[in-house]
Amino acid sequence: MKPNEAKDELILGIETSCDETAVAIIKNGKEIVANIVSSQIESHQRFGGVVPEIASRHHVEQMTVVLEEALEQGGVTMADIDAIAVTEGPGLVGALLIGVNSAKALAFAHQKPLVGVHHIAGHIYANQLVADLDFPLLALVVSGGHTELVYMKEHGSFEVIGETRDDAVGEAYDKVARTLQLPYPGGPHIDRMAAEGNPSIKLPRAWLEEDSYDFSFSGLKSAVINTLHNAKQKGEEIVAEDLAASFQESVIEVLVGKTIRAMKEYGVNQVLLAGGVAANRGLRAALQEAVDKEGKNLVIPPLSLCTDNAAMIATVGSVMYRLGKRSGMDLNANPGLDIEKPFN
Repeated sequence: MKPNEAKDELILGIETSCDETAVAIIKNGKEIVANIVSSQIESHQRFGGVVPEIASRHHVEQMTVVLEEALEQGGVTMADIDAIAVTEGPGLVGALLIGVNSAKALAFAHQKPLVGVHHIAGHIYANQLVADLDFPLLALVVSGGHTELVYMKEHGSFEVIGETRDDAVGEAYDKVARTLQLPYPGGPHIDRMAAEGNPSIKLPRAWLEEDSYDFSFSGLKSAVINTLHNAKQKGEEIVAEDLAASFQESVIEVLVGKTIRAMKEYGVNQVLLAGGVAANRGLRAALQEAVDKEGKNLVIPPLSLCTDNAAMIATVGSVMYRLGKRSGMDLNANPGLDIEKPFN
């Protein structure tokens, strides 16, 4: 390093909120140095969903392997790391504990600052790896456990202006997929089938109160199940692709409609799409078209950064680290962590 040349900031991130064991290293908050994800999908497929005990066991088995692989891929050692960021919550408590305790052990052993991170903040900040965030902004968060509209006026400021009142959108996708006897995870299968079908089956749209930005998908899920059941009772055949297309059209119409209305009301400069369901091609295309029509800027992460990963956690950790936020060795898993609380 030359005299007066600033050292690159390296943040190591750890993510174990559900069924991915992930470790990443981010340079200066924007550049991926290493990003390793060990998925457990095959272990959970035969159960039709994530089994918490199995997820925790896999995290224990994979953590050291994934950590060593990330350091090797990045060509760095723990001595080069400036801070360790880890998902504190929300998520499966047993899974979270593996990541939190691993991060605490590393921080203690190598005398590094520790930063606890909110999982959904991570999904939002995955967009910073694609483009600079332009505040104020609006994030549509869509995943297996969350469906939220989050307004941000600055770094670290999260205001949830709309959220699901029942099923998250990803959960609704998985339940509809199970009804159609599709394998877990069902979202990608529904998305592919929807592209091949005709949205000709009438299904409800849950707009709720006129001024509400909240979401509800349980009624839609029930309508799909009832449509299939009634057709079976009558001996009629439902084209699965058409039902998938009709279901997806209903979901996207509500998600996009409420996002555009909030975008206008809050006068944001930028719209972000975040979360695992952000990988949905139908949603990506519809939201892009709607935001473009309003002359605003939409940022969508690449597919690799939509699903759970540690690069997004390290990116939030970088922001918090620069803001002087630190966690103590009493950091614990918090499955009900509130995103609206200020950075700890």
